[in-house]
Amino acid sequence: MTVTVFIRYQIDPFKRDAFERYAQNWLGIIPACGGDLLGYWMPHEGTNTIAFGLISFASLADYEAYRARLRADAAGARNFAMAEEQRFILSEERTFLRQVEPAA
Repeated sequence: MTVTVFIRYQIDPFKRDAFERYAQNWLGIIPACGGDLLGYWMPHEGTNTIAFGLISFASLADYEAYRARLRADAAGARNFAMAEEQRFILSEERTFLRQVEPAA
């Protein structure tokens, strides 16, 4: 069963460019650390404070191994530090989803 991590970010609307750089950095880091990155989405029209990221894993165990690799990754550490220093993320929520399969 594939598990997809759905990340909902509340971002500072005046720092959208900083969040976009942060998301762009993850485009290379996440796959290198073992995540199947489905992508990041930025506000375009309407609400300008909500962004999303989706990453899939074969299992929760694979997710936990990925998190360990991410914590040890120098580029990942720099990206986390940039977010903390610039404070463009106001809140972050993670939901773990599984895809609904057709009935047998």
